[in-house]
Amino acid sequence: MKPSEKVNFISKWIKDYANNMPNKAQALVIGISGGIDSSVSSTLSAMTGLKTIVLSMPIKQKSQQHDLSLKHQEWLVNKFKNVEAHTINLDELFSSFSSSLSKFDNEHGMANSRARLRMTTLYQVATTNKGIVVGTGNKVEDFGVGFYTKYGDGGVDISPIADCNKTEVWEIGKELGILKEIIEAAPTDGLWDDGRTDEGQLGLKYDELEEAMDNPNSPNRAKYETIRKQNLHKIEPIPVCKIPN
Repeated sequence: MKPSEKVNFISKWIKDYANNMPNKAQALVIGISGGIDSSVSSTLSAMTGLKTIVLSMPIKQKSQQHDLSLKHQEWLVNKFKNVEAHTINLDELFSSFSSSLSKFDNEHGMANSRARLRMTTLYQVATTNKGIVVGTGNKVEDFGVGFYTKYGDGGVDISPIADCNKTEVWEIGKELGILKEIIEAAPTDGLWDDGRTDEGQLGLKYDELEEAMDNPNSPNRAKYETIRKQNLHKIEPIPVCKIPN
């Protein structure tokens, strides 16, 4: 499909899913970070014409990241009359959380806790508005290397761009007219005080990851497999202890 065809297909898919639920969803709720994935997902959601609530949820956020999130909020509100935007500062909540768990302090755990606090916030807003939470994960992150937080940004009701690789998401972003600053920004999960990038954490660029995912003979395949193996617990179904008859 061309990017324009993907735009129409995905937006229609979101709308059809929301409308055909047993209890029709009255709102689409999505967290935005100033990154390309959430910018594309929120725009595709807004295109449905359904009430779309976008939340920026800073937690000790780098100013340049939060600024992009606010700019995208403004762009969406100006472009779509069905969009409602809110900024919910979670700094105080995270501070209280980390203080209460000071005996169990762990940098990686606290980084993931930021994503989980945001997920909880999204579901509170969704429940209040009888809506569903829209995910922002792409194919290489969700199903390739498992680069997301379990029960954090992985905790959603629908995943509209999870069959699109990162390079496809950038193409869709250009088709949608997403702000150039967002398209050109280095991808980051926004979970670390030092503002580290996604590709810096992964050790490979997204196009290298995508090539390795599809090509068993890729020079980056071994590294891809190593990352994937570490995160299979996120990708595979939760193990269930089956009781014999």
